[in-house]
Amino acid sequence: MASQSVVGFVGLDELSLELATLLLHSGYGVQAFEVIPGPLMDDFAKIGGTRCTSPMEAGRGVAAMIILISHRDQLQDIIFGGDGAVKGLNKDVVVILHSTIQPIYIQKLEKRLTEENAAIFLVDAYVSKGVSEVLHGKIMITSSGRSDAIARARPVLTAMSEKLYTFEGEVGAGSKIKMVNELLEAIHLVASLEAISLGVQAGLHPWLIYDIISNAAGNSWVFKNHVPELLKGNDIKHHFLDPFVQNLGIIMDMAKALTFPLPLLAVAHQQLIFGTSHNHRVDDNVPLIKVWEKIVGVSITDAANEEIFNPEENACQITGKGNLVKKIGFIGLGAMGFGMATHLLKSSFCVVGYDVYKPTLSRFANEGGLIGNAPSEVSKAVDVLVIMVTNESQAESVLFGEHGAISALPSGASIILSSTVSPGFITQLERRLQTEHKDLKLVDAPVSGGVKRASMGTLTIMASGTDDALKHTASVLSALSEKLYIIKGGCGAASCVKMVNQLLAGVHIASAAEAMAFGARLGLNTRLLFDFIANSGGTSWMFENRVPHMLDNDYTPYSALDIFVKDLGIVSHECSSRKVPLHLSSIAYQQFLSGSAAGFGRFDDSSVVKVYETLTGVKVEGKLPILKKEIALQSLPSDWPVDPTDDICRLNHSIIKTLIVLDDDPTGTQTVHDIDVLTEWSTETLVDEFRKKPTCFFILTNSRSLSSEKASALVMDICRNICTAAKSVDNMDYTVVLRGDSTLRGHFPEEADAAISILGEMDAWIICPFFLQGGRYTVEDIHYVADSDSLVPAGDTEFAKDAAFGYKSSNLREWVDEKTNGRIPAHNVTSISIHLIRKGGPDAVCERLCNLHKGSVCIVNAASDRDMAVFAAGMIQAEMKGKHFLCRTAASFVSARIGIIPKPPILPKDLGISNENNGGLIVVGSYVPKTTKQVEELKVQCGQLLRIIEISVDKLSMKSIEEREEEISRAADMADVFLRVRKDTLIMTSRQLIAGKTPSESLEINFKVSSALVEIVRRINTRPRYILAKGGITSSDLATKALEAKRAKIVGQALAGVPLWQLGPGSKHPGVPYIVFPGNVGDNKALAEVVKNWSRPVRLSSTKDLLIHAEKGGYAVGAFNVYNLEGVEAVVAAAEEEQSPAILQIHPSAFKHGGVPLVACCISAAEQASVPITVHFDHGSSKQELVEVLELGFDSVMVDGSDLPFKDNVSYTKYISFLAHSKKMHVEAELGRLSGIEDDLTVEDYEARLTDINQAREFIDETGIDALAVCIGNVHGTYPASGPNLKLDLLKDLHELSSKKGVFLVLHGASGLPKGLIKECIERGVRKFNVNTEVRKAYMDSLKNPNKDLVHVMASAREAMKSVVAEKIHLFGSAGKA
Repeated sequence: MASQSVVGFVGLDELSLELATLLLHSGYGVQAFEVIPGPLMDDFAKIGGTRCTSPMEAGRGVAAMIILISHRDQLQDIIFGGDGAVKGLNKDVVVILHSTIQPIYIQKLEKRLTEENAAIFLVDAYVSKGVSEVLHGKIMITSSGRSDAIARARPVLTAMSEKLYTFEGEVGAGSKIKMVNELLEAIHLVASLEAISLGVQAGLHPWLIYDIISNAAGNSWVFKNHVPELLKGNDIKHHFLDPFVQNLGIIMDMAKALTFPLPLLAVAHQQLIFGTSHNHRVDDNVPLIKVWEKIVGVSITDAANEEIFNPEENACQITGKGNLVKKIGFIGLGAMGFGMATHLLKSSFCVVGYDVYKPTLSRFANEGGLIGNAPSEVSKAVDVLVIMVTNESQAESVLFGEHGAISALPSGASIILSSTVSPGFITQLERRLQTEHKDLKLVDAPVSGGVKRASMGTLTIMASGTDDALKHTASVLSALSEKLYIIKGGCGAASCVKMVNQLLAGVHIASAAEAMAFGARLGLNTRLLFDFIANSGGTSWMFENRVPHMLDNDYTPYSALDIFVKDLGIVSHECSSRKVPLHLSSIAYQQFLSGSAAGFGRFDDSSVVKVYETLTGVKVEGKLPILKKEIALQSLPSDWPVDPTDDICRLNHSIIKTLIVLDDDPTGTQTVHDIDVLTEWSTETLVDEFRKKPTCFFILTNSRSLSSEKASALVMDICRNICTAAKSVDNMDYTVVLRGDSTLRGHFPEEADAAISILGEMDAWIICPFFLQGGRYTVEDIHYVADSDSLVPAGDTEFAKDAAFGYKSSNLREWVDEKTNGRIPAHNVTSISIHLIRKGGPDAVCERLCNLHKGSVCIVNAASDRDMAVFAAGMIQAEMKGKHFLCRTAASFVSARIGIIPKPPILPKDLGISNENNGGLIVVGSYVPKTTKQVEELKVQCGQLLRIIEISVDKLSMKSIEEREEEISRAADMADVFLRVRKDTLIMTSRQLIAGKTPSESLEINFKVSSALVEIVRRINTRPRYILAKGGITSSDLATKALEAKRAKIVGQALAGVPLWQLGPGSKHPGVPYIVFPGNVGDNKALAEVVKNWSRPVRLSSTKDLLIHAEKGGYAVGAFNVYNLEGVEAVVAAAEEEQSPAILQIHPSAFKHGGVPLVACCISAAEQASVPITVHFDHGSSKQELVEVLELGFDSVMVDGSDLPFKDNVSYTKYISFLAHSKKMHVEAELGRLSGIEDDLTVEDYEARLTDINQAREFIDETGIDALAVCIGNVHGTYPASGPNLKLDLLKDLHELSSKKGVFLVLHGASGLPKGLIKECIERGVRKFNVNTEVRKAYMDSLKNPNKDLVHVMASAREAMKSVVAEKIHLFGSAGKA
């Protein structure tokens, strides 16, 4: 049997040693064989590994075998040779092939292993190291194989890696992914060389190019890491390049076999072949850069050794001496230009604008700008003219065409040309301006950063020109930019830098398209491929930014493809005029041209991938897969072994820092208990709350129901009050949490921006939507929603289609990018992985948080409450070190952060409202499909108990005011009636969703519906037993507006994820339980489950339950015979007043006269009672009658065969008992016979007989009864003048017998028994007393007093009987036992 703790290695390299070390740290043992023992094997032994003498020995007793193969020729000897690895393997071992040989050879190996040893599993594993900020230097493993093989290998693979990518299916994915990564690395390397060459030839310093591009959109990992070494002349010698070129040849062969064109790689491959071949002809030690210089004829090394200037220091010097600018002309108010111009307005410049598109001019005027009808009009009397048009011909036209700007510009004015044009055009333009003899100055200032940054004044601007021109325009350039680079070299130099950047950016987009399309053709999951590349050497800024568009098949133009047709056209022209051969850039240019010719020119530039898709038929679109929940969660590392909750509580106590949760709807209280929630936030209220020094409190903002502008203003108002209140209470320290929807809906980033504007910049924003109770998990930065046994990416659920807050991205990095409109790009978002949480614990979390760049956005991955607690503990540690965070989270974070220990769901009895009479109120406003399904299930399960009022959304939101009012009044009036008659009432909106044409229209419709629900509930005067509000907005509006709650106490949850409040003083119904049921929580049965838990039960107890409680409590329950409505009311009223259980008992004679209506009256009274009442049929002596009675809804029956011979009594009782028990009814029988008179039935003294103890034993055993009515001298009716003579010793013996049998004792004839005797009977085990005579007498006596009317007679009789019943209840000891 294979050991589960040992892993074998055959073959070692440096990575193998790291793998072995990680396995040892995870508790595995390791053993290894190396063909040529050496330093690696010595190091292996030092870390604790065991040496083996052969592959076979290395495989003995292992759970997994890792085999290092560098060439396919090694497979036979190492695996199948005489002492090959498989010889020592036991059954069910998994072989992990650590190799990137071609997939076909791995597949052949799998086939042979299957044929020769079916019990061995094979996966391949490509082991590499991450290069991203998060995974820098960390082990990444890409593995593939059959699902059963992956499942067996996963624990070992997980233990060895920081990041694991698995591809279920055919083996060989590791080799394929390596191919795609090397394809990109090769193209990026050649592109870097071409870019540096063109820049140097254009007069740019290569280190200047490097410094700017490495922080711009043209950056790649290859550029960032290899260009410095290339410029130093000490990198990429032939010993590295030769195998690299050989690998590229393998990729080209694979592409040929698949009939897949790789034009960019083909050119890069040829360039690198040329470099290696030239190297071999000349000198193997010649650096690659020198070889490249000879190929292109550009002296890069000499240029690199020249003195360099700092463009940012130049900018500081220029802006420090800038001239005053009073008026600016702005031509070109397109997407970028409009943002730039409006930002200049916000920066207090006077700006007059012009654009050929007239509606844009109107928009600009509305923003406060001046407008002109021609370029000449906006150029009059300006100090600076900014031109932001599409291309050179447009720039020519607005300057020199009809009504051009030049003719109107005043002498000494400056022109900032921010369009991307060729350096040659800029140079010619400057010369042409000089011929105007107006001292016009030109600044070459191309921009980068996108529309959002343009409007915020955070562009990157590269500017060049004369010192006078730069000083004259410095204040304008500074206002528009976050990064300003002043490039020496005069006009055209900045455009040269922009041109180099665009060369790289264009090639990187095209190469990303080629790589992803090739990956799709290889059969790889393109989402996983993207994630792998983003952490590997093949990544680039453009790859990470544009590939998500390809994966989503979303080509909304952030930057149109035709822009790169233009920009790479400039590169093509410049390389031709400057005599620099740029083969790769030229091919990329042709790819964009092809895309434009195919009709994609106005699409996003990432649509260049469609060139490949159209030619080859592949689809790069990578829909995230739906995961099997159990498998996905089991594949994760084990939870951090220590629960940090106690540490969290201790730390919270020591730092005295309050967590303030701004909840955008009430559902955020889903995981906490014993915490206050405020619905108003005046400074006075907040001061009062701070003085309590709470660990946490909630503020209900309900901002999700508002527009983004109103939500932002609200958050700012609250934050101001928090700051003021905290300062006035000993400068209380606090952390603000923006609690939002766990399915990513709400005002993000608007609310976060609003909070920051008041609270100040934070070290990081924390994004954490994990919510276990709602089935929300974040794994590998993907947010999932649990649906039965599956995990569905959030972007593919109905929540993502929300009319007001919809989104596309499931990857939270991309979601941040999407929601911020690119302001925070996905590649700038960092994350804390589950691996880090579960392997490193709170200390690792703290370290990660402390090392974040200020202002970062950080995603928290989590799949368990333990993950959340570990993160919270780490975050508290970071806060103790002075870090400050703003959190946007779901509910689970809050409970983890304050160390809440969960408690079971709250039930009515926990709050002491079990005996409340009125009906409960259920209000459903949520429209998510899950709610609709839950409502349907509620109707199925509880329809008979509920009264349902459906209100028309169409009438509330789309019809006249009169129709709306009529609908509201109808619903309120009906609900009031239903609640008063103790019926749980469901008020629900019609289920047809009416949505607006825009998100704002949808919010307006939502408001009309929500306000109508508020008005309906406000008009209901009856105090409900409980209130359940379904949906976040609904529950918030009802609490704050309809019920006027200023505060409430969160007492816990009614169901996992369903908060339960108790309304505070000052609300319309103080103390009423308020159940906040989120629209997106629970399965289809969850709503019905909560309603059933909180509804008044149809029967609070069975007769058997009553007697069980009596036995435990040492008291007895009274069974009172009733004959009419007054009798029934008397018993129930007395029981409710005395808080006692009671039994309504119907005698056959009463049944004969009252029939089924009397039974129905008793059952209804029992159902409506606020205390446990059951209905019992007494003295059933007729088999036919009893069989009928069993069908009428009684809780229990008495089988009276006491007048029969013993054997016949047994037989009769057994028969009825069997039938009754099949209906779960309690059965009482009588043994012995009472004398006396009861309902016209007379038993003479000589017929009476005591219960025989021996017969009792046999009777109980044979009949299976639940209760035994005994005869110990008791009588029906009135006792003789000498008084009762009860055989208490016999009663004691009977109790000793019955208690062993689980049978309760009943005593008939309790009327007239003295109090002392009753007490003694109870002490000796009597648990039920029958009472008839005294109640009947009270009724009859009341009739002797004349009354004016029948109703007075009834009332008098009821009160008389009630008094007797109440007296008996006290006598039996059941008062207060309900």
